[in-house]
Amino acid sequence: MKPSKEGLNPLSRTILLLCLSLLPAAGMAAGDPDAPASNATLNRILVQAHKSVGDFWHQFQSVTCVEKVAQEKLGKKGDIEYLRKSTYDYLVLSDENQDGFSLEESRLLQGKESKAQKVPLLITSGISTLLLVFHPFYAEDFSYRLDGEEMVGTQKLLRIRFEHIPGKRSTTALRLRGKDLSLEIQGVASMDPETGAIHRIVAGLSAPMSDINLKVLEMDVRYDPQAFGTAGDIYWLPSTAAINIQTERQHWRNVHQYSNYKRFSVNTENKMANNPSR
Repeated sequence: MKPSKEGLNPLSRTILLLCLSLLPAAGMAAGDPDAPASNATLNRILVQAHKSVGDFWHQFQSVTCVEKVAQEKLGKKGDIEYLRKSTYDYLVLSDENQDGFSLEESRLLQGKESKAQKVPLLITSGISTLLLVFHPFYAEDFSYRLDGEEMVGTQKLLRIRFEHIPGKRSTTALRLRGKDLSLEIQGVASMDPETGAIHRIVAGLSAPMSDINLKVLEMDVRYDPQAFGTAGDIYWLPSTAAINIQTERQHWRNVHQYSNYKRFSVNTENKMANNPSR
């Protein structure tokens, strides 16, 4: 995949280690009389989110879907100067190694590829897995705090604000001239307070990256329930994912849509467990 003229190619880092450690408590303001109760609520929902994202990790590898991608090059006033639409058969592949698990996306283009034009476009990968900021592997790399409630239809959701801790591992990187740069991101996730299922997660840069001329990076991913089989198994999977990037002179927006989910089963061999040298 070729980056744009300014070398922007954001992607999600999905090197995971499935550990069972307890999520740490997020700090509250000292002297707050409601802090113990707030801590208890936060810890409870984070434990639920831990399980929910763990389920997502397994479920997302067992499905295929149709992914539609719209790549937009925008003008100074936000108008669309160029638009490329593509449709893919989409699935996620994982591999087990000594560092844990790696995840990558497989896209098989449907139909004929449109004739390439010399327009710099944004290339995005892994944005559908933005909720991995709540995976236990990254529990010590982000701070979390309660951010109130919101009503979506008739359902009450709890908002959890998260922020990457500088110097720690990040879930998100920007590829610039062949090198991956970890991003400092912060945002808010809306989740079911009982199950921890994440309905929506919005994130962006903690601060502009003036050294590489990156002013704005915004991500917005929505997840919806998908029913499978006669048993009525419900998976919470991505439905839409959007990313918006601005530099001093360029503006791009990509929108991904996921539909027609189908479940399949795969038998995998644990190479580490079957390695006689270990």
